[in-house]
Amino acid sequence: MSQETLQDRAPDRSRKRFPQISSRAYEHPADRAALTALRKLNGFDLLLRKLGGLIGGRRIRLLLLANAVQVSERQFPRLDTLLTDACEILDIPERPGMFVMQSPGVNAMTIGLDKPMIVLTTGLVELLDEEELRFVVGHEVGHAFSGHAVYRTMLLWLMNLSGVIGWLPGGEMGIRALILALMEWFRKAELSSDRAGLLVGQDIEAAVRTQMKMAGGAHVHEMNPMAFLDQAREYESGGDIGDSLLKLSFLLDARRPQTHPFPSVRALELTRWIETGGYSRVLAGEYPRRGDDPTASATNDAKEAADAYAESVKNSGDPLMAKVREFARDAAGIGDRIGGAMYRRWGQRPEDREPGENDADEGSSPEDSDE
Repeated sequence: MSQETLQDRAPDRSRKRFPQISSRAYEHPADRAALTALRKLNGFDLLLRKLGGLIGGRRIRLLLLANAVQVSERQFPRLDTLLTDACEILDIPERPGMFVMQSPGVNAMTIGLDKPMIVLTTGLVELLDEEELRFVVGHEVGHAFSGHAVYRTMLLWLMNLSGVIGWLPGGEMGIRALILALMEWFRKAELSSDRAGLLVGQDIEAAVRTQMKMAGGAHVHEMNPMAFLDQAREYESGGDIGDSLLKLSFLLDARRPQTHPFPSVRALELTRWIETGGYSRVLAGEYPRRGDDPTASATNDAKEAADAYAESVKNSGDPLMAKVREFARDAAGIGDRIGGAMYRRWGQRPEDREPGENDADEGSSPEDSDE
């Protein structure tokens, strides 16, 4: 394609590009920690290719070629332009394939291991305007860039496997635990890709509108972005312990496993990324580069993930999380009281003693105490 043609197809509004950006720049801490650890496992790529063969990656591509429309300059050229622009913004040298599938459902997905493929339903394409579609395409490109097909592959494989080994003692419970853990992992991956979509579109209003339409349909003129975010805060913090348990049941329902965070929560999480300065730092060019990925510390990423969960519990208005905080404070208080009693009974704490000082006076024992 000529440079002139590229310029003709470029978006009207200038957007920042991020040369050599690493996917770690936008990945949620829990998602990034898992990916960093997996990338360091020798032979994991080979395992994934084998898993991909088990669930028929080639079969899926052939079905898409036969039963969907492949996006190109000649078919859905508007989507082709959005995909090209998303890859240029994130500096991705090899762009994924894209297909549009006839379905009234509003959905998009990224599948495939060696050659990721983005699939958009006609329901989604018809619902969203151009800037909202740009956000979704950027979201799916983020999935491809991060290698999130890992999650989908492992989930599909484990779900198939659960029916095979469910008859083993404890087999179903063990597989179920792995599936639930991967579901949590996948939900964090969705938050990561929302950030990628925002970096591509650089339009927070379009990003929030997309989630509003996912929740309430095309009548966005009847909705209010601030009210939508307020209801997300009410969902997170409102109600009592019973409501908290109900929210947990939404995520753990075996009949309808929740692979994605809810739309209002996703919109709120995206605004929080902006409020904490993560988005502005990337726009300013302060982001990790791909050349540093091999030396990324899995330990540091795991610590950031743990810190993110701890911060979430600390700041959450959810009643159950409030009880967790109270329990932690009570446990700390009990620990202090036990420590004080031990100090009175046993004398100085080990860390307070002078070097060389014995643990107890010679010839004495705990039983000699008057207490």
